[in-house]
Amino acid sequence: MNHLVISPIILPAVMAGLTILIARRSISLVRILATGTVIGLIALALYGLGQSQPIPYFLGSWPAPFGIVLVMDHLASLMLLLVACLSAVVLLYAYSSGWDQRGRHFYALFQFQLMGLNGAFLTADAFNLFVFFEVLLIASYGLMVHGGGAERMRAGVQYVAFNLVGSTLFLFALAVIYNVTGTLNMADISEKLPLLAEGDAGLVRAAAVMLMMVFAVKGALVPLQFWLPGTYSVTSGPVAALFAVMTKVGAYAIIRFGTLVFPPSLAVTGTLWGDLLWISAMATIAVGAFGVLSAKRLQLTISFAAIGSMGVVFLAVSDFTPASTAAALYYIIHSTLATALLFLLADMVLTQRKTDDLVQPAPVFAGTGVIGAAFMLGAIAMVGLPPLSGFVAKFMVLDALRDNAAWAWSAVLLGSLVTMVGFARAGSAVFWNADFDAPRLTKKINGISLIPIGALIGMILVLTIYAGPVSDWITLLVQDLYDPSAYILVQRLVTGY
Repeated sequence: MNHLVISPIILPAVMAGLTILIARRSISLVRILATGTVIGLIALALYGLGQSQPIPYFLGSWPAPFGIVLVMDHLASLMLLLVACLSAVVLLYAYSSGWDQRGRHFYALFQFQLMGLNGAFLTADAFNLFVFFEVLLIASYGLMVHGGGAERMRAGVQYVAFNLVGSTLFLFALAVIYNVTGTLNMADISEKLPLLAEGDAGLVRAAAVMLMMVFAVKGALVPLQFWLPGTYSVTSGPVAALFAVMTKVGAYAIIRFGTLVFPPSLAVTGTLWGDLLWISAMATIAVGAFGVLSAKRLQLTISFAAIGSMGVVFLAVSDFTPASTAAALYYIIHSTLATALLFLLADMVLTQRKTDDLVQPAPVFAGTGVIGAAFMLGAIAMVGLPPLSGFVAKFMVLDALRDNAAWAWSAVLLGSLVTMVGFARAGSAVFWNADFDAPRLTKKINGISLIPIGALIGMILVLTIYAGPVSDWITLLVQDLYDPSAYILVQRLVTGY
């Protein structure tokens, strides 16, 4: 077996253990370990992208569907690369800002977070997806409350409560699926569902709805988005930037299950997922847009923008066509980078200005021009204005949904307009509506902190300039999702199930 497939899970798990052992002795060595992990993950993701076929890995050499299987295909590798690149930027900002030293075990939790994310993308087993969701929940809670504070603890309780409800639903759904199919291997489930007796159709539909609710919680889809604004708006900047990819796990799961386990062609469920996602996605766009417009803090503004961006993602996903899924994946990459950029900039504003309040004017602070210019670029990208990748991404989504143009275009364009006004209001409050009578804040910007900001802007520019080749490659990737025969075949050839 190719042990490189499991390496994106093993590497951060081992490094997390080493980090716990040496954290008290040398912060420099811990930083080196974290940097090495991220570099290794980038290399592994590029390796996966370079393969022509999905690569299976059978834990303990147990054959599917009896054992747990990991599969590294192009979709999983793309998500691994996105996580690794984002992690590299977040780590550099954590180094330079000193956030990594404001609480114990930051790096151990960071490594476990990477382990959970990578495991969720690589697993081909539904129960193992639940396990990695729980790893994510534990690690993300620790990161969220990193640095302490009553406000973070309150938000943390809400965050855990919502996700525990999702975990409970996940177990119920898995129990139902196992009862009717006798397996939790996703490839095996996909072949057994079309052969089920009619009497099991109701159970399968119930399980499908429960699973969609679980993934909707992870993806902050209305009406299950309540945990996100309070969570993202009170945690530290680098943690919030890393969390920009957390909601994408829910979108990834819906894409994976919606093309493999519950495709629209499956008679038992049909277009059930698409119909439910369509309605919720438009509501999510509206909630995100008006949240941006009404927010009274900068981080809360960005948090609602993250909700709105997930609405656009799920709107594209709900159509379940190759074109709409390709548009959704391009938008996932773009929105992750744009959201992370804005959260890091909000942290810089909070560091320099001592507050991110949008109502009460604050003194003029050092670096207003640099941070303000970067914020304008981030806002343009997030809203979807030309010429950056947000415009390209939304154009791809609207083009893919042209068969339902009236509703889709209205939701996306009106949401973008309201979001634009909200960001213009937030930018004016922070960078223009200053208290010029108060003494100027002269704390200098840490120059190293500008490197990750520049890196994220550079990634967005690359995604914009090479939008054609990237979208073409994603279109080829999506063709494999809608014809999962290779994904199923690599497991069957080795195991004979």
